[in-house]
Amino acid sequence: MKDLRNYSLLSHNTFGMNVRASRFIEYESEEELHSFLVREETPLPILPVGSGSNLLFLGDFGGTVLHSAIRGIHVVAETEHEVEVCVGSGVVWDDFVAYTVGQGWYGAENLSFIPGEVGASAVQNIGAYGVEAKDLIVAVDTLCIATGEPRRFMKEECRYAYRQSIFKQDLKGVYVVTKVTFRLSKHPVWHLDYGNIRAELGKERGGLTLETLRHIIIRIRNMKLPDPAQIGNAGSFFMNPVIPFAQYEALRTRYPDMPHYPADEGKVKVPAGWLIDRCGWKGKKLGKVGVYDKQALVLVNWGGATGEEVRELAEKVSASVKEKFGIVICPEVNYVPASCL
Repeated sequence: MKDLRNYSLLSHNTFGMNVRASRFIEYESEEELHSFLVREETPLPILPVGSGSNLLFLGDFGGTVLHSAIRGIHVVAETEHEVEVCVGSGVVWDDFVAYTVGQGWYGAENLSFIPGEVGASAVQNIGAYGVEAKDLIVAVDTLCIATGEPRRFMKEECRYAYRQSIFKQDLKGVYVVTKVTFRLSKHPVWHLDYGNIRAELGKERGGLTLETLRHIIIRIRNMKLPDPAQIGNAGSFFMNPVIPFAQYEALRTRYPDMPHYPADEGKVKVPAGWLIDRCGWKGKKLGKVGVYDKQALVLVNWGGATGEEVRELAEKVSASVKEKFGIVICPEVNYVPASCL
C-alpha cells in the first residue's frame, strides 16, 4: 500500500490541474483498504478517485485521497448464452472493454475508449452510443468508509439513471467501490443507431464484428474528443438535458433541425453539445480555458488554467443555453472544492 503526504494529483485528473492532496493512499486489495479504514486516523474529508476523468479540482484538497489498485478480471458464472465477470475497481475501463472484445463477449464495445477506471463506471453510470454501464452491471462490491465493513449492492439497489447512481446521491462519500460484476452476452447484441456509427460502418469493407465496431467507436471518439495527455479536459462536461416532449415540440417550431433521442415516457433527450454550439460557444477561448472546436460538449484547459476558471466558463455556457432555449444543462463533471492542506 502506498501512503504519501502532500501528494500532487496531476496524474489523477485529466483536466491537468496541478493540485495537491494532504494524503494519498493507494491500496491493492480489499483487505488493505479495510485495514486502513479501521486503524488509521486520516485527514478529512476522504475522496475516492480513479483516473480523475470526471473530476474538476477547484484547488488543493486538504483531505485523504483513496485510489484503488485492485486488479483482476475473473469469470464468476457462465452459461452457453452469457458470462458474468468480476472486475477490480482499479482496472482501466478501456482495458476491460478490450478484454471483453478479445474474448468474444458482447455488450461493452460501444463503451470503448471512455477514460477512467472500472470503479468509477459503477458510480457515474458511464455511457456512450446507446449503451450505459447499468445495462451490464450485476452487482457492485464496496467497503463503508466509516466502518470498513463490506457491502454488496445489487444493480436494483444502485438506483441507476442517466449518469446517476445512489453513490452520487444518497450514499455519496459513504462507500468505496472495490469490485464490479458485469454480465455480457456470448451472442451478438448490436447498438448501431446512435450518432454516426452506421455511416462509419459503411466505410468498412469487412462484415460487422466486435473488433470492427470497437475500432469504429474509437475512431469516432478520436475525431471528436481531445487527448487529455495533450489538452486538459474531462470529456463531455455537461449531461444531455431531458425535457418534456411538449417543450421540445415548441422549440422545434423555431429550430426545426434540433436533434433528440427517446427518454422517459413523455420526455426526450436533447444533445447538450448541439445547444452549446447554437449559442456560439464552439471553438471559443476565454484566456486559458475554452470550448473545444470539434465538440462543443467539451471544455478544455489550454494550459495553466485553474479549476475556478473552468467552472466560470461552465457557468457562462449554462447561462447562455438557458437564456436562448429555456433549458438547464447540468455538469456531468464533479466539482471538488478546495480545502486547506
